[in-house]
Amino acid sequence: MVAAFCEVNVISVTAKLLRVNCRYSQIFYDWIEVMASFTFRQLELFASLPDHATLGSAAKDLLISESALSHALTELERAVGEQLCIRRKAKGLHLTPSGREFALRAREILKAVDSLTADLGHRAGELSGPLALGCYTGLASNVLPAVLQGMGEKHPRVTIDISVGDHSELLPALDDGRLDFAILYDLGLHAELHTTVIYETEVMAILAEDDPLAQAEDVDLADLVPKPLIMLDTAPSTANTQLMFAQRGLAPTIKASVPHIDLARALVGRGLGYCLLMSRPNQIGLSSEGRQIVSRPLRPRSGRTSVVAAWARDATLTDRAKAAVEYSIEVLEALGTT
Repeated sequence: MVAAFCEVNVISVTAKLLRVNCRYSQIFYDWIEVMASFTFRQLELFASLPDHATLGSAAKDLLISESALSHALTELERAVGEQLCIRRKAKGLHLTPSGREFALRAREILKAVDSLTADLGHRAGELSGPLALGCYTGLASNVLPAVLQGMGEKHPRVTIDISVGDHSELLPALDDGRLDFAILYDLGLHAELHTTVIYETEVMAILAEDDPLAQAEDVDLADLVPKPLIMLDTAPSTANTQLMFAQRGLAPTIKASVPHIDLARALVGRGLGYCLLMSRPNQIGLSSEGRQIVSRPLRPRSGRTSVVAAWARDATLTDRAKAAVEYSIEVLEALGTT
């Protein structure tokens, strides 16, 4: 989409957007006076700079030479009449306060242009355009394959960009508009997010197949206290685990803290301890090494929460994002959790 406008003067694009769809007028209104002589391509290049520490890194990602990028930035600064970034080989790339604001607003324009084009495509009967989807690390391998496959079959012209991380990474990306929405646990979310439930979940004890507790239908948290706990050390999992024990007046015996679910499950498979993980779709009873492990609910049930789709409260979901949320609910509810 953006490439088609590379050589179009931004002021003319702005005028067209305002005529076609007044929804975007607020975004562009106070830009009209200053956007007189730079191209849409320059806007696209500058919008990418906050993601990079050096000019070389940005140029590599944008598939242009560093000298060409530097020239484009110089021309852009000349057009707007302000220094937008500081470029020093020894100290990397730093945006000025004006540059940070410019990059933020540039991203709004690029997103609005893409959204406008996609909306027109939707009116013609087919969704198209970009979708930035985030997913909590511990859920990604269980929920994304089904969602991506189904979206690819239903809406082949939608291009999905995936970001995987924990809440400390995903929430800021939602706040500043880098993500359309994210699939994550409804734990520790702030009030500035809108959420819709995808499926319900609860904490399960993950045990080696030959653990005596694995023979029971469920497990009392108190019975796990003397056993070595393999703690999943990610937000919000760590805090949630600590809270469950504290609410029962218990203290776990922590053997190790690990950052990845597959590693925690592998250690359990080798009989080095147990771990506490949320139930999830498509979960198999094997560690990454092929060793048998089992999942048992806690007695009484603990850590019940929801996996949700979340997006910034002041943002409006595109039709592409709405379709992805709806399909996520449809396919993941049907798969169930273990």
